[in-house]
Amino acid sequence: MKLTLLPLLALSTALAMSNPAKAELKVGDKAPEVTGVTETGQKVNLADVYSKQTYTLVYFYPKADTPGCTAQGCSLRDGYESLTDKGVAVVGVSHDDVAAQKAFKDKYHLPFTLIADTDDGVINAFGVPTYPGGAAKRSAYLIKGGKIIYTDYKGTTSKQAEVILGVLAADKG
Repeated sequence: MKLTLLPLLALSTALAMSNPAKAELKVGDKAPEVTGVTETGQKVNLADVYSKQTYTLVYFYPKADTPGCTAQGCSLRDGYESLTDKGVAVVGVSHDDVAAQKAFKDKYHLPFTLIADTDDGVINAFGVPTYPGGAAKRSAYLIKGGKIIYTDYKGTTSKQAEVILGVLAADKG
């Protein structure tokens, strides 16, 4: 029994070392200055988004037009006016392609940018864990002055806008 377990242990250790998981970003970390492709097929550099607004909310979701992802997107849509009044730019990110992101945005009238992160560049830059197949696990990052000031590693669904507005009300910096 020991002889068969040893090669398996060696193989699992080698695999773990060859593909180290990147830690999710945390409060105080510099926000990634990464470029992604929007639902219109245009490139957007998140550093440019950060510099244009007081705050940027970058939120990740597994798959466009699924129940939880729709609830999260619609929460942000419904709270969009209040968020933008407080200087928040909203950017949604998933592994979906441009066509799926555009259809999702159009179907639910989402007034913010969606990034089609098929190459996982944005997902990896934020260290967001993924499901098998590349779908990002739900999470959200609020950025101010190029630094992360709030993280939500579970990504609140139907209350995402409400939670972010609460964080903004408490932000004294």
